[in-house]
Amino acid sequence: MDSLIPTLAIWALPVLLAITLHEAAHGYVARYFGDPTAHLAGRITLNPLKHIDPVGTVLVPIAILAASTFLAGGGILFGWAKPVPVDFGRLRRPKADMLWVAAAGPFVNLLMALGWAVLFKLAAGMPHGTYTVPMMKMADAGMQINTVLMVLNLLPIPPLDGGRIAVSLLPGRLAWSYARLEPFGFPILLLLLATGLLGTVLWPFVAGFRFLLASLIGL
Repeated sequence: MDSLIPTLAIWALPVLLAITLHEAAHGYVARYFGDPTAHLAGRITLNPLKHIDPVGTVLVPIAILAASTFLAGGGILFGWAKPVPVDFGRLRRPKADMLWVAAAGPFVNLLMALGWAVLFKLAAGMPHGTYTVPMMKMADAGMQINTVLMVLNLLPIPPLDGGRIAVSLLPGRLAWSYARLEPFGFPILLLLLATGLLGTVLWPFVAGFRFLLASLIGL
């Protein structure tokens, strides 16, 4: 427990920011393209309480962190928030604009990963003191959770963002058929998670992007 509490303190802010801004971005872009549903529901906000899912935002990340702390290898940390409501039929060009709404979340995670990388670089250049090491650990956590969420959500499985992007890009009849897979998307993810295949699929992309981040900031 003594080691879990500092771990939670380091990861709490990066996880909340990654999930909250990801969902708010979907709602903001949807409103820009003509759908006010998320705005009317009060979901275009930085208030994490509006986005928190008790299981996906709290229990799952804590369980993975606890497993990583006590069992030395709990897997890739990820989570999810309550999905922002989007009525794609209210977008000005529903099929085309779906791409931008879906891509907004992973794009914000990309920006946050870059921001945390810059903070890590700045902290690494400071004289080591009481705050520099925790700052570096938090920045590393921010890079990790945003990279994982970006890569995870770009998997072409509806209702993940990658699945919605695929539906937007596919021709009409094929897009319709692909969209009908959405009810099976979450069970597929749970199966991949339970069998360990999710981490196997994600890890090469996560590791590759982390290497790219390290190269960009000169580490």
